[in-house]
Amino acid sequence: MDCVVAVDVGGTTIKGGLVARDGTILQLERRDTPRGADRVIAAVSAFVADLSRPRPGLRQVGVGLAVPGLVTPTHAVFSAAFGWRDVPVASFTDVDLPVALGHDVRSAGEAEMAYGAGGDDVLFLPIGTGIAGAVVLSGSLYGGAGGWAGQIGHIPVRPDGLACGCGQRGCLAAYASGGAIATRYASGGAIAMRYASGTGEEVPGRGPGATARDVVRRAASGDARAAEVWSSAVDALALALATYTLLLDPARIVIGGGVSLAGDALLVPLRERLAARLAFRRAPEVVASTLGVDAGLLGAALLGWRSAA
Repeated sequence: MDCVVAVDVGGTTIKGGLVARDGTILQLERRDTPRGADRVIAAVSAFVADLSRPRPGLRQVGVGLAVPGLVTPTHAVFSAAFGWRDVPVASFTDVDLPVALGHDVRSAGEAEMAYGAGGDDVLFLPIGTGIAGAVVLSGSLYGGAGGWAGQIGHIPVRPDGLACGCGQRGCLAAYASGGAIATRYASGGAIAMRYASGTGEEVPGRGPGATARDVVRRAASGDARAAEVWSSAVDALALALATYTLLLDPARIVIGGGVSLAGDALLVPLRERLAARLAFRRAPEVVASTLGVDAGLLGAALLGWRSAA
C-alpha cells in the first residue's frame, strides 16, 4: 500500500505517522519537542528518517511537514517558538522522497475540509497553547496578501487588557488560549500572556500548575476562580467570533485543538454568547472538529500526497 510520511511540529509535541490516501493513519507516534532551533530541526529530520524506513506491505511515496510560524512552500521563514529563521525545506530531511512544507494551522484546516467538518465558507479555529485560524472562503483556503490571514488570536477583545506575547494588549490569545486559561487560573486570574507569538503559533513555556482541562473540570465542580477564568475565556472567544462573523459570514465555525476537548462545557456557552452578540442576524453553526487532535497530522499528510503527485 502506498502511504506518506506526515509530521506535525508543535510547540510541545511532534506528531509523526504514516497515512494512506484516504486519511487512514497507519502508524502514529508522538515525541517531545526539544528546545532550540537546531535541535528541533534535527529531531524532525530523525523522525522523518525513522518513518521512511522500509515496512512490510507499505511504500512511502512522499513527505509532508506542517510547522508553525511564517511558512512558504520552500522555507520555514520564522518561528518564535523555535527561534529559527529562513530554514529551507531541505534542512528538515535528506531522505530520497519528495517533500512538501506547509503552515500547521492552514494544513489542519485543509484536512478538515477533506476529511472532516468542511464546507465552502468555514473558519477552522484550533485552540491550544496559542490560537490561530484557517480561513476558508468559497471552498478555498485564504492566506491574504502576505500569508497572515487567520491570526484571530491577536484580535483585540479587551482594549488595554492583558499584555500578549505579540506586543499588543487585550488579544484573544491572552484570555482564551489553553496557555492563558491555565496561567490565569494559576496566578489568580490576571497575568501577562507570554505564550502566544505574533504569528499565532504555539510557544512553549507554560509554568507549573493546572492545565486548561483542569480549569474546566474545576469550574464544573464549583471552583469560583476556575469558573471566572473559564467564563472570561468563553466571553472573549464569543466577541472575536462575532467580529469574524460580521466580516466574513461563515456558514460554520469549527473549533479544534486541545481546548475543544472540553466539549459541551465550551460549545454550549459559546453558541449562546455568540448568538447574543449577533442581535440582528443568525449565528453560524459552531461545532467541534471531527478530526480532533489528528487534524494537524492529516494536514501534513495532504502535503505529502501533494508532493508525491
